[in-house]
Formats: sequence, structure tokens, C-alpha cells
Amino acid sequence: MDKASENTVEPRIVVGGALIHGGRVLAARRSAPAAVAGRWEFPGGKAEPGETEAQALERELLEELGVRARALERLPGAWSVRPGLELRFWTAELLAGDPRPLEDHDELRWLGPAELDSVDWIEHDRDVLPHVARLLHA
Repeated sequence: MDKASENTVEPRIVVGGALIHGGRVLAARRSAPAAVAGRWEFPGGKAEPGETEAQALERELLEELGVRARALERLPGAWSVRPGLELRFWTAELLAGDPRPLEDHDELRWLGPAELDSVDWIEHDRDVLPHVARLLHA
């Protein structure tokens, strides 16, 4: 493989979901890995081969929180988590269920626009807060 084709390898996508319900967004506190344990994020995970970003988010929210949700739209920006792994955020609406921290999280909180700075966000998730705040004020 030459250098040019090495640089065109598509990164694996990780989707984070700003799950919005009743004018608030769901924040999830990480329980693992140790490097981010105790910090807050928008739940989500890696897209599997053949999945769209929206499908991946909906599956991850079901697995991590036990809820049915619909992915709505991708938020601006993309972040390199590590080489070959790119994080993208989507908004989602809650369709059914009461979120519970089933995997990788030990606490959940619904945050209104004035509460977004009340938790210690992981850096990438903090970067998307202005977009989420605009949606909560709309």
C-alpha cells in the first residue's frame, strides 16, 4: 500500500447522543475506563460495520440505557479520539423507556440549559455544549 492510499483509510466512527426530552438533555457519568471514570458525557459508542451513524446511536442508547430513541440530526464538528477513531455527535429524541445506567455509566442526570456546566464533561463532549444549549433554548 502506498502512502497516498494509507491516508485515505476512513476512521471508525463513534457516535455520541444528545438525548433530549422535555427541554433537558441526558448526561451520563462514566464508570470506566479509569482515565475518564467520574466524568460526564453524552452516551453512545462505536458504529459497527454496515451501520449508519443514526443506527449506531439508536442501538447504543438501547444497550447502554435501555431506551428506544430516534437519532435526529448530526451536530457540527468531529473529533479524533485517537488515530483511526472519530467522534461525532447527534441529537436524539426519547421514544420509549426510562434511562438506566446499564453499561459503562454509574449515574445519569437530565440537565436543563442553565445546568449544562454543573457536571465535569469529557473535553470532546464539552465542545458540543453550545450547540446543545441552542437546541434546549429553542
